Amino acid sequence: MLQTGTKAPEFSLPDQDGKLHTLSEYRGRKVILYFYPRDNTPGCTKQAYGFSELYPQFEEKGAVVLGVSRDSVASHKKFQEKYNLGFTLLSDPDLTCIQAYDVWQEKKNYGKVSMGVVRTTYLIDEEGVIKKAFGKVKAAENPAQMLEELA
Repeated sequence: MLQTGTKAPEFSLPDQDGKLHTLSEYRGRKVILYFYPRDNTPGCTKQAYGFSELYPQFEEKGAVVLGVSRDSVASHKKFQEKYNLGFTLLSDPDLTCIQAYDVWQEKKNYGKVSMGVVRTTYLIDEEGVIKKAFGKVKAAENPAQMLEELA
């Protein structure tokens, strides 16, 4: 996980519609950048739905929410449409952003060790500096937790 107070790594990733997004385009706004393992899994769906429900409140506080996973643009599109998600999902199948933010790590599941995305959320300020970093977040609680961090 990256340290608070450091400059957030730049990225250029496509969203669920194939449009490219960069971190620098959000200068002047706070960014909630969250990394999750997979579209349409129970925890990831709870987390995404929570961010979507609270998205108007994030916008009121001048923040944007960006979700990142290895899933394809097509997978993100289906996930967004299925749950009517009101924020941007970014596709990183090459792991460039995922590795830059140090969330591609060894995970243990039922005793089996494998590499994967560790659910992590970063709060990035208007200047592109990491203000808070939360590792191994609880999917259902993370959206409300991040909204409180903006208060």
